[in-house]
Amino acid sequence: MDVAVVSIVMGSDSDLKIMKEAAKALEEFGVSYELTIVSAHRTPERTATYAKSLESRGIEILIAGAGGAAHLPGVLASSCNIPVIGVPIKATALDGMDSLLSIVQMPKGIPVATVGINSAYNAGLLAVEMLSLKYTELREKMSAYRKKMAQEVEEKARILEEVGYEKYEARKGEGK
Repeated sequence: MDVAVVSIVMGSDSDLKIMKEAAKALEEFGVSYELTIVSAHRTPERTATYAKSLESRGIEILIAGAGGAAHLPGVLASSCNIPVIGVPIKATALDGMDSLLSIVQMPKGIPVATVGINSAYNAGLLAVEMLSLKYTELREKMSAYRKKMAQEVEEKARILEEVGYEKYEARKGEGK
């Protein structure tokens, strides 16, 4: 995919350490994306203009991360007609619960899919799964990804059962 089909946005550059994980997931599957900062509170005009431009620019899915009051995913969802995946970010003394509840409790008629706190990588994977409904090559890549994950777990289980937990933990500590 040469043209960006996913937009990843965050309310502040302090969110980049979390939101770059969505980009990494998309890169793993060869999905093109754009990445920027828009703030529902500090740049409301930019946010509205950005949201209204998404469809005409070919963006098919929006991943929006926000901490605190976490209005960004909902504000964007209310201004565009594409799926929005919200990533609650642990940014306050409430350990991200405020963000999670703000994003997941959208009013009827304006849905926002929501992943776990700081789970931007899963947001990227969810975007890939959504896109796989249209792009069959992504469905094949997701199937291979899951098969590889299962094989890794089977191998770890085999080693643990073979050497016991003490040797297993010691091996993990050595980076093996």
